This record gives sequence, C-alpha cells and structure tokens, in this order.
Amino acid sequence: MLPTKKTSKSRTRSRRSGHSLKPVNYSVCKRCGNAKLPHAACKSCGYVNPKITLKLAEEQS
Repeated sequence: MLPTKKTSKSRTRSRRSGHSLKPVNYSVCKRCGNAKLPHAACKSCGYVNPKITLKLAEEQS
C-alpha cells in the first residue's frame, strides 16, 4: 500500500536533523592531564577547580 499523503522534504529533513549532532568536546585536566568533560570532575584525580577537589575511593578487587 502507498502512504495516503506525501511526506514533504522539510518534514523529512527536520526529522533527520539529529543526524548532524557533533561529538562531545573533551577538555584536559589541569592537574593530571587526562581527558575530561568540561565543567565536570576528573575521573582519575577528582579535580574540579582550585577550590574543589573530590576524594575518590580506590577500587577494591
């Protein structure tokens, strides 16, 4: 069966607009140099900014 109404180009293209999403930009941790998300704590050392440093627990194996 055929669709009852044609889907316009603008409707199709607006639906596909999410295909052009860019990958997440990473920043460099100032303390340890590992990649981290901007405005977030570093996963390896817990550094956020000069005033705040989170205490990370060591993993037990």
